[in-house]
Amino acid sequence: MKELALFLTKHLVNQPDDVEVHVSDDGDLTRINVRVADEDKGKVIGKQGKVIKAIRSVVSIAGAKSRRKVLLDLE
Repeated sequence: MKELALFLTKHLVNQPDDVEVHVSDDGDLTRINVRVADEDKGKVIGKQGKVIKAIRSVVSIAGAKSRRKVLLDLE
């Protein structure tokens, strides 16, 4: 799931080298924190948050396959 979040985020931003993904596991819950450059935050969030919602949906579906709940946050 970390690789999926990293792949999706890196292909959206202008500065893919500044993308950082941190994962913490707690039982059945996986929390993914994504950090991007300040000028790329708007691209990751999208209009009315549609892009970040789509990324969260894709990552959540991937987590559901392994029976894990996944939360993705943008720092």
